[in-house]
Amino acid sequence: MSSTGAEMLTVEVAYALPHKQRLVALSVPEGTTARQAVVLADLPALFPELPSDAFLQAPLGIFGKALRTPEAEILREGDRVEVYRPLAIDPKAARLERAKRQASDQGR
Repeated sequence: MSSTGAEMLTVEVAYALPHKQRLVALSVPEGTTARQAVVLADLPALFPELPSDAFLQAPLGIFGKALRTPEAEILREGDRVEVYRPLAIDPKAARLERAKRQASDQGR
């Protein structure tokens, strides 16, 4: 334990657009949650083209595993928090549309 009372952890926060990616290395106090790390990474400054609140409720994961409660997920040394973009289209809706197109193509 350090003299400040809290150990510091090194973690990363990742976000990507199709044309631009950023990985932010942070030193955070032990007990920091995934959501807190995203706030500390200051992603709105790195992605000014997005609304500043885009990262506040975004789904999060750690090394590709989605988190159900990122506000409660305590980070460990070396974790990489990933901020996920919203899906452009619901996967179920996309499958339904493909099936309809295929059915109409076969009926010709």
